[in-house]
Amino acid sequence: MKQRLIHGTAALPAVRHDKKRARAKQVIKNRWCALVFTAFVAIAAADPPPAADEILSQVRLQQSGQQLDLEGQLRIEATVIPFRMTQTGPVIRYTFANPPEVLQLRLGENGSRLDLVTENSTKKFSASRLDERIGGTGITYGELALKFLYWPNAQVIGAEDIRTRDCWKLRLAAPSRDSPYSTVVLWVDKESGAMMRMEGYDRNGHIAKRFEVVSAQKIDGRWFLKQMRIEELQPGTNQVRSRSYLEIKK
Repeated sequence: MKQRLIHGTAALPAVRHDKKRARAKQVIKNRWCALVFTAFVAIAAADPPPAADEILSQVRLQQSGQQLDLEGQLRIEATVIPFRMTQTGPVIRYTFANPPEVLQLRLGENGSRLDLVTENSTKKFSASRLDERIGGTGITYGELALKFLYWPNAQVIGAEDIRTRDCWKLRLAAPSRDSPYSTVVLWVDKESGAMMRMEGYDRNGHIAKRFEVVSAQKIDGRWFLKQMRIEELQPGTNQVRSRSYLEIKK
């Protein structure tokens, strides 16, 4: 009888230990379930992103809704190409001094048109020159025309911060092989609709060029580009081959 009591008493600490371990496991399980439930509720409550077409429409509206008369320059190493930019709503005019050339960009609802302005006429810019670099910089005439803003079948692929700005991230596929890029990835400021970064990819899926807003300035109560960096990359290596800048002076 004494032996049985001794054995029974010796078993009590082990029983208590098992109960404590079971309670600890239950607490951990309850906390895990609470975390999963909270995350599920947060995801369910989050607003779905707008359609890509809506975002691009906002970008085009932001680009075309300004009245400006500014001085600017394109810069690559020691080469500086000054220009004057005037804008009245959807019509933007770039006047270059060296070499003398006047370009006019008209942003429409369904497309953009780049024209060459001469003393006596305005004619559509030659398609054969769209891939030509402006003054040897990293910017081509075709990129100045912003054709990619009208490509169909764009997709929202996420959201990301660019220089502290909350942006939508979009993927745009070229509708034909006429474009120098097969795909463009675009970051758009959620609040203002401003383009913060653009990356162009070649037919092999390698990044070829990156445009990124480095700084902005406030003009007449609205934020506007101050400096944009343009990097050309060696395809397949992500190494910067050349770096140009587009700068606007208030």
